[in-house]
Amino acid sequence: MKPEIKELIEISRSYGSNKEYVIAGGGNTSYKDETTIWIKASGYPLADLTEEGLVALDREKLHLISSNKYSDDPVVREEQVKTDLFRSLTDPLKNKRPSVETSLHELIQYRFVVHLHPTHINGLLCSRNAKSLTNKLFGDTVLFIPYTDPGYILFKKLEAEIIQYREKHSHDPKVIFLENHGSFVSADSTAEIKVIYDDLISKLGEELPPLAEPQVIDYNPLLHKVLPALRMLLSGDKPGIIRHRNNSTIAEFYKTQQEFHKISLPLTPDIIVYCKTRYMYIEHSGTADKIIDSVRYQLPRFKEEYGFTPKILVIKDMGIFSIAESSASAESALDVYEDLIKICHYASRCGGIKFLSPEQVAFIDKWEVENYRRKISQSAGAENRLNNKIAVVTGGAQGFGAGIAEALYLKNMNVVVADLNEETGMAFVSKLATYKSSGKALYIRTDVSDPVSVSDLIISTVREFGGLDLMISNAGILRAGGLDEMDSDTFSKTTSVNYNGYFHCAKYASEILKIQNMEDNEYFSDIIQINSKSGLRGSNRNFAYAGAKFGGIGLTQSFAMELAPHRIKVNSICPGNFYEGPLWSDPHNGLFVQYLKTGKVPGAKNIEDVRKFYEEQVPMKRGCRLEDVMKAIYYIIDQEYETGQAIPVTGGQVMLG
Repeated sequence: MKPEIKELIEISRSYGSNKEYVIAGGGNTSYKDETTIWIKASGYPLADLTEEGLVALDREKLHLISSNKYSDDPVVREEQVKTDLFRSLTDPLKNKRPSVETSLHELIQYRFVVHLHPTHINGLLCSRNAKSLTNKLFGDTVLFIPYTDPGYILFKKLEAEIIQYREKHSHDPKVIFLENHGSFVSADSTAEIKVIYDDLISKLGEELPPLAEPQVIDYNPLLHKVLPALRMLLSGDKPGIIRHRNNSTIAEFYKTQQEFHKISLPLTPDIIVYCKTRYMYIEHSGTADKIIDSVRYQLPRFKEEYGFTPKILVIKDMGIFSIAESSASAESALDVYEDLIKICHYASRCGGIKFLSPEQVAFIDKWEVENYRRKISQSAGAENRLNNKIAVVTGGAQGFGAGIAEALYLKNMNVVVADLNEETGMAFVSKLATYKSSGKALYIRTDVSDPVSVSDLIISTVREFGGLDLMISNAGILRAGGLDEMDSDTFSKTTSVNYNGYFHCAKYASEILKIQNMEDNEYFSDIIQINSKSGLRGSNRNFAYAGAKFGGIGLTQSFAMELAPHRIKVNSICPGNFYEGPLWSDPHNGLFVQYLKTGKVPGAKNIEDVRKFYEEQVPMKRGCRLEDVMKAIYYIIDQEYETGQAIPVTGGQVMLG
């Protein structure tokens, strides 16, 4: 790697990870030598840029864009320019798209160019007095460019202005401000660029003091009932993810319709990409029903007037809400919209807010380049029916539960790992975060035998994602022993976790699933109990576990009948013995050890004798594996006609008659 490319990546990551300078996939950086320019490719965020995220172009070929003649039709012209950009690639086989701003970076003679959208600077640039204040604060050290539609037109405008500046000052401007857009800072070293940006922010802060750190406003419990309904109302064919935010900065703009109007229109191209062009305001916030009724009433009118479902909702006294295909996309939309709010704060102090005009908004919204960026920002991952659905897996930090959680996460699901073991749970979720998935993994400490703990689990899940699609009641304990050995406390504990825990999961999960079904009565969701073959037939010296599992199937059948009208399917999966998991193989307290000690296997002298005894009872001559259980889970989710079933996954050890 060239040292300069390493510098470029370092400064890109530094600014890209600071939301005061750039959000989501915004901003751009480049480095050029005598023959080649390296620039961030479209769809690669600055925050985690690598050499792979850069695209190299031949500078001599790029120069042709300045002299070529293009169509007067904007759509045709932009396609022609895009074609010429691709022709300039030094390695077109890599199939990376050059940034539309490549030609702008090429215009500037300095080696490094860093284009950002700093909140503080955009507060100035999105104000009515942007030009006069820029001149007052920075004089002719900053080249100010009035708002111009992005693409070729902006390129030609900037080209003319830079040539004029160069003739007057004998050098290129190191700072360029684009009205309602952002800033370009250029130099022959990244160290100088950092100094320039620091000086810009410092100078601006003297005239326009930075906003105080926003104070987070507590989560309103009403949202537990509101979010699942909003999720269904604001989603398309597949329910998305809802994220929300409330703090003292946001609160200044949601108290009245009049205040909301100050944040009701886009200020920059990025806002249109991530948040669309219009946002919905809900003034009724006294009760959950009032909020939901207000959305139901306003939504058809909004869609008719603007032609799309809102991606941003502002609810009085509740905060801002975003709906998107994935948790990451919804979070990015919140970041961008909160940035709009901050910019409006600053712009109000600079003579008033200057929104983009309807014509400017329409150009950006329909522009192919921004539609491409919008598509890239939706991190949906490979297409499958489980994409970005929301699952809770109890007992999800180890054993079968961890395997289930990991498999669902790798299917791009959002997974809540609910487990008592905090250390193991946190470590497991950290491991999941290293995998490639468009979902999000979250650990929540949960005791399924405690109804309050399970209720809090569901509330936290809804707070994080906006709803729920799949509850997997997997948490369980097994204490072997005959009547002479089992004490009442052990029996009660086993029953409390394995039987009562399933009841708690179904009770609190179904509350959310019912709310969702009220808004879309054709939408199916699932409650799945991970039962056992011991729930299908008795188990010698293991009656506490088997009894709870038998009872679990009774609950499944009863829940299924009660919840079927709400399109909530309830089923049990009854795996055979999972010999590789800690339940059986733990060297200190696993079932092999327990069964050896209690003499459950006649004649067994060691753990291997116990294992062999159980494997011989299975027609398929092996224990149950995770992939066997996952196939059953996927079947249950995929079908829409079976409910109340206990599905054996036992290798033929248990056959239903």
